[in-house]
Amino acid sequence: MAESVSPVPSGHADFTRDRRVLVLTLLAVVTGAASTVLAKALLWLINALTNLCLNLRFDSSPATAAHYRIGLFILVVPALGGLIVGCMARYGSPQIRGHGIPEALEAILIGQSRMDPKVTLLKPLSSAISIGTGGPFGAEGPIIVTGGALGSLFAQRFMLSAAERKTLLVAGAAGGMAAVFAAPVSAVLLAIEVLLFEWRPRSLIPVAASAATAAALRLALIGPAPVFPAKLPEALPAAAMLPAIEVGLVAGLAAMVLTQLVYGVEDAFRKLPLHWMWWPVLGGIVVGVGGLICPRALGVGYDTIDDLLRGSLGIRLLLVLLVTKAVIWSVALGSGTSGGVLAPLLIIGGALGAAESRFFAVGTSGTWALVGMAAAMGGTLRAPLTAVLFALEATHAAGFLPVLLVGCTAAYAVTVILMPHSILTEKVARRGLHLSMEYGVDPLGRALVHDVMDSDPPMVRASVTVAELASRLAGGDPALSRAGLSVVDDDDRLLGILTRRDLFRVLGTGRAEEVTVLDACTRDPEVAYPDERLPDALARMMARDIGRLPVVSRDDPRRLVGYLGRANVIAARQQFLAEETVPGQGWIRRP
Repeated sequence: MAESVSPVPSGHADFTRDRRVLVLTLLAVVTGAASTVLAKALLWLINALTNLCLNLRFDSSPATAAHYRIGLFILVVPALGGLIVGCMARYGSPQIRGHGIPEALEAILIGQSRMDPKVTLLKPLSSAISIGTGGPFGAEGPIIVTGGALGSLFAQRFMLSAAERKTLLVAGAAGGMAAVFAAPVSAVLLAIEVLLFEWRPRSLIPVAASAATAAALRLALIGPAPVFPAKLPEALPAAAMLPAIEVGLVAGLAAMVLTQLVYGVEDAFRKLPLHWMWWPVLGGIVVGVGGLICPRALGVGYDTIDDLLRGSLGIRLLLVLLVTKAVIWSVALGSGTSGGVLAPLLIIGGALGAAESRFFAVGTSGTWALVGMAAAMGGTLRAPLTAVLFALEATHAAGFLPVLLVGCTAAYAVTVILMPHSILTEKVARRGLHLSMEYGVDPLGRALVHDVMDSDPPMVRASVTVAELASRLAGGDPALSRAGLSVVDDDDRLLGILTRRDLFRVLGTGRAEEVTVLDACTRDPEVAYPDERLPDALARMMARDIGRLPVVSRDDPRRLVGYLGRANVIAARQQFLAEETVPGQGWIRRP
């Protein structure tokens, strides 16, 4: 005998569907293309300024700050760059200070995804000046913020909702990262783990389209991938898992120290009797001193990342690089100058991993440098999946997936357990905004009305007078304990709904003896169906300011089958919470 299958109601679907996602996707493609052009301009400007300010030549070819030619003027040039950035921030837009992602988060959380149009121009310009004069930053953070500002500005020219503006803002940010690092998949994951706060088709599709567009256009404007073409082993043996955990744990602790150091420096600057415009000058002086000690700590440092992956740096240089980069980056970022966090994290994590490789019997220095890079990124940003895929896309070392996953997860576990906020969210939290980085499906979001409704709905006959009903309520009749009563005929078929407000209104007229509940109730009330999604029913309740809904059969809209009120929803929420917190039966007591 064939099994009977119930038809699925038309309103049910695995995802929310909206054809406006097609329009958003088209706008996101344009945003991704524009972000790539901005990325190209930013990289060109960084190279040109680095060559001019540190290497004393007019050239826009790929530049390195590790072999600067200005001698002791390195003590002055970063400070001058800090002065220019400070003036741009004070008289242009304060949003260009720092790495900018907290400002993007704040724009999403409380600014309805509107960013200052001046950021689109001033952020890349200030970052290029900061990096070009020796600042120990990467280009990826500024271009993420610049792409986000471009997407926000683009969205503001159209009649888009705040949620749609957020999508375009994040699409621009993802496009910027994909353009700089040729890493479109990790750019999308970064958007999800750090900026979007959701995983929905209306956001994921446009953001992915923007990142893919940027990655494709990058091939023509910037060059092919991978960004760090180091020759690494094809795979690692199972014995590499334990060292990967150790590298991840150390990287997680380092992420905690770096976060505390950055904000500790920022707190120290706040105590100075100086306007914040001058702080980058002081930070620049520290950068200059660091440049004298370890020139490799200056600038973007992509060449240093290459050397770390090749394993060509000695242990003494690794330790000096690690300490110097960490100190000057923390001080410069805490001073409020403009720059990114990703490239410095890669260098610091890579130096840690390469130094630790001396104690491992498996893998090379470059092997553990890569794991350290990814772990430092995943732990500090609290984006472990982004870090894993970024390492794979940037190096094409697909055989490293298991150890990268283990290392990044270990670092992520350390920072989640030991730190209340990440380097990205600490500033937002200090401004009084709570940000939850956990993503999950709301249990009520997947519930149907029949899962939470009262199957024995409170009802009253239409012929009952208001006075009779008031007397029964005063007597504490448990069948009438709800705030809303369904008015039914002699066959229990729904005629209307009577609320306490309706009852008191009639009692106030003095005609309660002659008015029936049918006369006092709301006829043809808003109803819900048992197979309807609970969020849809709640949305109608909120839109119409209704506290309860009679539940009727979809086949017979007059047949009353249940009652849905606020108390039902609260009780269901309490039940779901109990499922997460109340321990079950077993013979081992949980800690």
